[in-house]
Formats: sequence, C-alpha cells, structure tokens
Amino acid sequence: MYPYSLSQWLFLFYFYCFLGWCVESTHVSIRQKPPHWVNRGFMRGPFLPLYGSGAIMMLVVSAPFQHNLFLTYVAGCIGATILEYITGVTMEVLFKVRYWDYSNQPFNFQGYICLGTTLAWGGLTILMTRIIHKPIEGLLYMIPFNLLSVVVFILTVFIAADFALSFRAALDIRDILLAMEKVKEEMAHMQKRLDVIAAVTGEEIGQYRSAAEMRIEELVTDIEDRLHRMKEWAGLHPGEYLESAKNEAIEIRDRFMNARYHASQLKTVREHWKRGMILGNPTMRGSKKVRYSLEELKEAVKEKLNLNFINNEKGQRQ
Repeated sequence: MYPYSLSQWLFLFYFYCFLGWCVESTHVSIRQKPPHWVNRGFMRGPFLPLYGSGAIMMLVVSAPFQHNLFLTYVAGCIGATILEYITGVTMEVLFKVRYWDYSNQPFNFQGYICLGTTLAWGGLTILMTRIIHKPIEGLLYMIPFNLLSVVVFILTVFIAADFALSFRAALDIRDILLAMEKVKEEMAHMQKRLDVIAAVTGEEIGQYRSAAEMRIEELVTDIEDRLHRMKEWAGLHPGEYLESAKNEAIEIRDRFMNARYHASQLKTVREHWKRGMILGNPTMRGSKKVRYSLEELKEAVKEKLNLNFINNEKGQRQ
C-alpha cells in the first residue's frame, strides 16, 4: 500500500477531482454544437468527485499488483466498474436522474456501465499507476506537511460546502420533476373527465394522448381548447346541455387554472446551483417516470438563459 497520511490522501483526492473536472469539462465543451464552455459535473466548483474517487480506487486496488501489468489492468477494470455502477444506481435512486447513460452503447448493463468503458478503465488504471501518478507523488512529497494540512483544510471546507449545496439542489430538482409529473397526471385526469362530459352531451372534442409523452404546454393547450369548444357547444345547445355536466366543466376549469399556474412556477429554476447543475450536465437523463419532464425543464432553463443573454445585449446597446 502507499504510505500516505490522511492529509496526503485527501490532497490526492482533491487534486484528481480537479484534474478530472478539467478533462471532462473540456471534452464536453468541445462536443457541444456550437462548441461552448460547460462547467461539467454534479458540483459547481471545479471538482468532479467521481474522478477523485476513481483515481483513489485505482491506486488502492492495484497496489497489491504493482509489478504485474495484467493483474493491474484486471483490478482497474473490476474496481472502477463496480464504483461506477454503485454511484450511478445511488444517484438515480436519490435524484431520479442519470448523470451518464450508456443505454445506447453495446454490451451495457442497465445503462450504468458498459463493456467499452470497463475496458477503458483498465487501461486508465495502468496509465494512472505507471505514468500519471508518479510525478504527482513527487510533487506531493515536496509540499511541507504543515502547508499541506492548511491547504487540505481549506479545500475540505470549500468542497464540503459546495457538495452540500449541490446535494440540496439535486434534491430540489428531483422534487420539481416529481411535482411536474403530478401536474401532468392531474391534467390527464381532466382530459378523461372532459371526454366523459363530451360523451354525455354528444360533443366530439377529440382523443387525448398519453400525458407522460406530452409537454405541459401541450396539455395546457389541449385542455384550453376542449374547454373552449365545450363552452361554444353549450351556447349553441342550451337546452341539451346537462346541468351536471356544466357544473363539472366549471369545476374542471377552476382546477385547470390552478394546475396551469403551478406548472408555470415549477419550470422556473431561479437558484444558481439548480441552473448550473442542469446546464452543466447536458447529457443527463431522467428516470423513466420523469424523463419527459426533465427534458422540459432543461429546455426551460436554456430558454431563460437565452432570454437573459438577449436582454443583456439590448441593455449594452442602449
């Protein structure tokens, strides 16, 4: 095993968190169309804990096999894959969101891991232990212990605060997504009730689509259109319009206005941490239940960002 103190292990963890953030953010930014900078990751600061955890894991699992290249490779493949799978499952259970998804890759397992990435982890473990870590270890030993302790303490406070805020923001996004689904379910129920009223009155107002696959704006437009048609039909056929159906339509209209208001509020993500988390993970996908709602939320945040940019441009010109 590596003869590092706790402060040295923490410094290495933070260093590789930062190095991973640099590599990942640059890679994702270049792949954007058009290319633009993306502050990648779960946290808002320049740290990616998965890379730091992965680097430490590689050092630990490969330590008994430092003189055997093949076993180092195998240990890296197994250790990193287990870490990636556990992290992916845990984050989706907690936040209802996948921050990476290999579902479109061959030989994947539940979208959390895939064969190609597993093989790459093994190669990266060899690269890490044989090339990357050696000069970093030399740098680590050059830092005076007292100075290292102060640096590690400051970084620990900063990263702990960032992680706590990011964790809270991720939970808030999860709650927003679940609330959006609840609003959709309420609107879908309204659609069905309006169809029942239409059947009673003999009016044709169309068939509803699955609410899970519809945007909230589409649901709003659909129900508004149905209510408008029903109002027109009632005006043309006052004697035929059943009083009970009329009262139920009025009740649905009131509930619809309330649901529409809440839907507009849910898609307003004001806090910096929530916006940053959504924009910093352009490839993240929601779990099956909230997948469409997450795409709506991502689009709403991007539209808000573009609107602010346009307003700022106008302000500068004036």
